[in-house]
Amino acid sequence: MGRSDPEEGRPPASVKPPDGGWGWIVLLGCFVITGFSYAFPKAVSVYFKELMHDFHVGYSDTAWISSIMLAMLYGMGPVSSIMVNQFGCRPVMLVGGLLASSGMILASFTTTIIELYLTAGMLTGLGMALNFQPSLIMLGTYFDKRRPLANGLAAAGSPVFLSALSPLGQVLLEKFGWRGGFLIMGGLLLNCCTCGAVMRPLEAGMKRKMERVQDKYEAKEMLPIGERAEEALSTTDGAKKSKKTKKKQQPRKGKKLLDFSIFSNRGFVIYSIAMFIMVLGLFVPPILLVNYAKDIGVPDTEAAFLLSIIGFIDIFARPSCGMLAGLKWMRPHVAYLFSFAMLFNGLTDICSARANTYTALIIFCVFFGISYGMVGALQFEVLMAIVGSQKFSSAIGLVLLIEAIAVLIGPPSAGRLVDAFKNYAIIFYLAGSEVVLSSLFLAMATYCCLNQGKKTPQPEKTPSVGGGSDTEEAESEAQEVEDHAGDNHHLSHSTNTAVVMDSEAVNHVAEDHSADGVEQPADEGGVPVPGECNSGQAAERERF
Repeated sequence: MGRSDPEEGRPPASVKPPDGGWGWIVLLGCFVITGFSYAFPKAVSVYFKELMHDFHVGYSDTAWISSIMLAMLYGMGPVSSIMVNQFGCRPVMLVGGLLASSGMILASFTTTIIELYLTAGMLTGLGMALNFQPSLIMLGTYFDKRRPLANGLAAAGSPVFLSALSPLGQVLLEKFGWRGGFLIMGGLLLNCCTCGAVMRPLEAGMKRKMERVQDKYEAKEMLPIGERAEEALSTTDGAKKSKKTKKKQQPRKGKKLLDFSIFSNRGFVIYSIAMFIMVLGLFVPPILLVNYAKDIGVPDTEAAFLLSIIGFIDIFARPSCGMLAGLKWMRPHVAYLFSFAMLFNGLTDICSARANTYTALIIFCVFFGISYGMVGALQFEVLMAIVGSQKFSSAIGLVLLIEAIAVLIGPPSAGRLVDAFKNYAIIFYLAGSEVVLSSLFLAMATYCCLNQGKKTPQPEKTPSVGGGSDTEEAESEAQEVEDHAGDNHHLSHSTNTAVVMDSEAVNHVAEDHSADGVEQPADEGGVPVPGECNSGQAAERERF
């Protein structure tokens, strides 16, 4: 796919994200992983009543299972980044799938609520964290031009799996009990290992193939076809082997397990602050929506249906927003589109704070599903655009850790305010104001700090303090060009020797003609000096 054949006379192309091909399989795996990561902690709530009955605990005690899962999913981001940078995405995802599955399987044999916290909460949450982050990294590796659409399709896994896992959990609970349901759910989580197995690395294999193709292409272009070309190819291979042995002898630089230098990127700092403020209020309305509907007299079944409305709208909102963000005229301004999505979500919360009828709550769910889907489709796309693909593994780990702190602060604080004031309107006002504040901060900081900084001219050789991802990627590309130029230098050095030796007679003839008929002794058999040949050629060029 996309490989140029040197025998056809075409130079090899540079390695770029394919934006398709095997990337669609990677997208499918990321879709499944995202669905399990976000929907599974919510789907487990189906079993809470049975757990309360068997373990003689309250609702708040069982709710900690989902809270611990989400805290592990967000809080273990740096650990996942370190493991990805050390071992790669595929091994980490395979281990994460085994941990997530084993956590639910062990939870089916527990006898106390504390054991459920350790197995279904911590172990399964850790496994999901080791799957979620590497899948997004691989998605950014395989997609570039279609990356916004890919992120939107992958994010749609959350509402799709939430719509499927909740009814499935209810059926399993009725037929097999909560222990049998946990056991089958653990078996379903083994699909994460399958998704990890399809995450084939892109760069390593493609770079080796392109190097071999390019070496053969350059050698065949510079040398005549025949035995001399084969000899030159063998000489080139020997030079590359000697270069590899020299590289092995040289001490290798230690690889950073977690790159904290991204905090010098002003765009990343702005994004992290905005996400912390947003997460404080983003998850509060859907968590309290069902209880709020029940308190105003809505029946239980109709109150639960409100979340289904949000999930159904969310399924279509995320891919649609991803397609919108992928347009040429919109992609450079994706940060402002993300700010608009957060502003839309916050204003929806504020305007619906006084909704006291079921019809008004349905309208709120429709607009909240649209805005929530837009936020979910754009949050990681904006982060990829800010830091680039090379530092995305470290960036997403640190961002998830920051969000984990906000998740632990936001919903519990909202619950305490409800208990204190017995008024849900205050919670909707507060949550909406936090989301609106984050949107305004992101838009204003992006315009003032980033766009204004790009307009100011800077010296070419002076490194910018806290530069964005474009500067960092340019430096990395320059380094790759230098390395590639070094390889070409060794290649040209080995092949030029063969060219000079093979064309000795031609050079003598040229010198005879340029010497105004003066014959040179042909019996000396001396090899022409490269410097003299170059000076003669330069003199001929000056005459013309």
